[in-house]
Amino acid sequence: MKLLSFFRRSPPRVFVVGLDCAAPELVFDRWRADLPNLSRLAAGGLWGELQSCIPAITVPAWSSMLSSRDPGVLGIYGFRNRADTSYGRMTTANAEHVKEKRVWDYLTEAGKRSVVIGVPQTFPVKPLNGCLISDFLTPGRHSPFAYPPQLKDEVLRIAPDYEFDVKEFRTEDKDWLLKQIYAMTDARFKVVDELLASEPWDFFMVMEIGVDRIHHGFWSYHDPHHLRYQPGNLYERAIHDYYVHLDAKIGAWLEMISEDAIVLVVSDHGAKRMDGGICLNEWLWREGYLVLKEAPQPGRIVTLEKLIEQDAVDWSRTRAWGSGGYYGRVFLNVQGREPEGVIPPTKYEAVRDELAEKLAAIPNHRGEAIGTRVFKPQEIYQRVNGVAPDLIVYFGDLSWRSVGSLGHDGIYTFDNDTGPDDCNHAQNGLFIWRDPRHPGGGRKVEGAQLMDIAPTVLRALGLAAPAHMQGRALA
Repeated sequence: MKLLSFFRRSPPRVFVVGLDCAAPELVFDRWRADLPNLSRLAAGGLWGELQSCIPAITVPAWSSMLSSRDPGVLGIYGFRNRADTSYGRMTTANAEHVKEKRVWDYLTEAGKRSVVIGVPQTFPVKPLNGCLISDFLTPGRHSPFAYPPQLKDEVLRIAPDYEFDVKEFRTEDKDWLLKQIYAMTDARFKVVDELLASEPWDFFMVMEIGVDRIHHGFWSYHDPHHLRYQPGNLYERAIHDYYVHLDAKIGAWLEMISEDAIVLVVSDHGAKRMDGGICLNEWLWREGYLVLKEAPQPGRIVTLEKLIEQDAVDWSRTRAWGSGGYYGRVFLNVQGREPEGVIPPTKYEAVRDELAEKLAAIPNHRGEAIGTRVFKPQEIYQRVNGVAPDLIVYFGDLSWRSVGSLGHDGIYTFDNDTGPDDCNHAQNGLFIWRDPRHPGGGRKVEGAQLMDIAPTVLRALGLAAPAHMQGRALA
């Protein structure tokens, strides 16, 4: 009876561990027995795959998760977005671009206290009721990265070498990379330890980018199906051992927080091997959609951004251009919208449909279908704000990346033009929700979506989710 009374009297608190890019098949299947703390949380709660937004990428996924608004409503379609309908101006989507309230904003209004560490799109920092340390987009330790401002000194006292990201994670120096990932993660976790012990909180969230970085740096070393995999290689257990390291730290945190705290472990998307790259602008040029004043020289790789800077694009004859990354973005050159638009508005949908059909039909280098998916923003988002791509392309359903540069000897490449990277994002991340007040009994939940997280957290903390939120509470 005393225990039940204790649960009734204790105000609810939610502790969140965000693991960028954590893969459900690794946590729930392949390495479940090696991750006792994550397995214990899942066995006592609810768990399952978590469908990401489109695009399945860190920015905007975490903001979509924590605002329960889709990327179209947010007006954020990736790390870099068109600033306007001109050809060259791009902006980096930092905290200033997030206009929708996120979980801690609602909690601040309700008088509840939050501690937020490393959550994407929190730099530049903004005030909240509690404290905040900004994310991997932070320029460096010299920046005003904390709220309240004096927290910065405390962070650097605890971890003088605190890092927000491994800036050069696309490298062939794997020994260096592994050391950097662990150093970054452990410094962040030292700060978490201190703040857990010293700060009052109703909502505590830490997000670790190291999972994403170790996937991109080491996926081919552990995946037998990857084209570069070699059995018995030196780094075959690198990702596994990092997951074990994270699991042990989560276990330590569970010992630090009260037994009645609600715990959420969540990732924004998953990971999968990268089979190769489709050279999007090279294809657009070869198909006559992108027209250059001079043909690209084979073997001389150049970005489209550089060609735009050099005024090397013939916009008077160009109908479409694109950008690279883990997914492709295609922009149409529309009369009355772009400065030198050539596609009449009356022909816009016909050209867009034609392009979507052709992109979806691009085979692999052996002539085999790869299952590319092409999306129109207006069909997948509640609203379309900002300057959205006209088409979003998942080459090979994210098994192939989009390569934006030109000068390749064909449209296929097996070397990433931005540095070594043999992992792409998968559409589904994961979640584990353990609420001691309402034990889930280890039930697997099907159909959970990224935007379900914010209303779930708010409900657990006694707040009604605003009607405009697009997700639903999972518990």
